[in-house]
Amino acid sequence: MAEEHEHAVIRTLFLPEQPEAAPQRIYVKGQVVTVLRFEQDLAPLRARLVGGEGRFEPVGVVGRKVVLEPRRDLAPEEGFSLLVTLSDAREVPFLLRPPGRREHGGADQQLNVYEDRDGYEAMASALVDSEKENKTLRAENERFRKEESSEDHALAALLTTGAVAQTPFGVADHFSGTDGDTALDGTVYRGTGKAAVVFKVKNLSARRPWSMSSVRLVGRSDTRERPLAVRSSSAVIEPGTSGVIGLVVDGSAFVDGGTLTSLYLELYRHDGLRQAIVELSPSLLGK
Repeated sequence: MAEEHEHAVIRTLFLPEQPEAAPQRIYVKGQVVTVLRFEQDLAPLRARLVGGEGRFEPVGVVGRKVVLEPRRDLAPEEGFSLLVTLSDAREVPFLLRPPGRREHGGADQQLNVYEDRDGYEAMASALVDSEKENKTLRAENERFRKEESSEDHALAALLTTGAVAQTPFGVADHFSGTDGDTALDGTVYRGTGKAAVVFKVKNLSARRPWSMSSVRLVGRSDTRERPLAVRSSSAVIEPGTSGVIGLVVDGSAFVDGGTLTSLYLELYRHDGLRQAIVELSPSLLGK
């Protein structure tokens, strides 16, 4: 069961014991369907949004499920109330929020909602959640362990702090640009058997924080992702402030079928927008 749900964002929620308890959060994303799945004897009679008119597709109640779909992403500061009336006449509130910088995963795809914490289905669903969380934590701990002894991650950390003189890299190219919300200043470095890129990011937004969603390193002729070391000065760049992201690519990433090939480094920000793309030539590997 845990393996079947490995790639889906499925969580377990328990109805609050106290009516005045704060509403539980549901994380939603534009054009992604989120389903609340209730126990059979709590099948919802109706569900309605408060303040979300026009922002969501019509809320559906199908059997014991409530179906949600935002028409577009919610802004970081937005939140809407979902009121679900159950078959026993209780009205249960939920707070709809964007995933933002949520630690594990993006939007919720399915939420299993239970009242009895000791019921078989509730315990089984909670066990799946625990297994997934433990698996994620084990993978993160293993990644951190490897990064602690990684030369490339150490070099990326030095580049991020501006200690270029303590690395084997020399400047090969420089570029800059702005898109209205973000000013980006990039430097490409040449090294012996390695290449590196440093992004200096300034958040020009007056209210929205900036954060890195992901970085991809792919070949010119294929989309196979190559490994790279990444370090950043901060996880979140607040409005009006700046941050630095350092990346180091080992020479082995440039090898494709026994020959050297150019690579593309793609930087994506929190909302999924590709912030930058940089072509890295094998000539950056030096002698």
